Amino acid sequence: QVQLVESGGGLVQPGGSLRLSCAASGIIFSIPAMGWYRQAPGKQRELVADITSGGSTNYADSAKGRFTISRGNAKNTVYLQMSSLKPKDKGVYYCNAKVLRSTDSDTVNYWGQGRQVNVSS
Repeated sequence: QVQLVESGGGLVQPGGSLRLSCAASGIIFSIPAMGWYRQAPGKQRELVADITSGGSTNYADSAKGRFTISRGNAKNTVYLQMSSLKPKDKGVYYCNAKVLRSTDSDTVNYWGQGRQVNVSS
């Protein structure tokens, strides 16, 4: 089994910054990609940013220029640095990891429990 443990988030004023962290543990051969998704109240979960094990990144248009995704040296951690936050960034942020548990398995999607981000004055 694989567990994703998230930390960070909280309440910040518009224009402020927050950082989210996520660490994967368990039976893991490799993690080809990790990412962050956001679910706003009453809306579908949507991609914010993701990053491959090689460091290639992909951002939602709403995140470009304000958010930075990165992976730790151990490659089983992912971070999301969020700056210039706006009220529309509010939501629950979920960590995602596409995990290979062995050399002959397919990737499996795992999700964290979610972290609340509130942007309000």
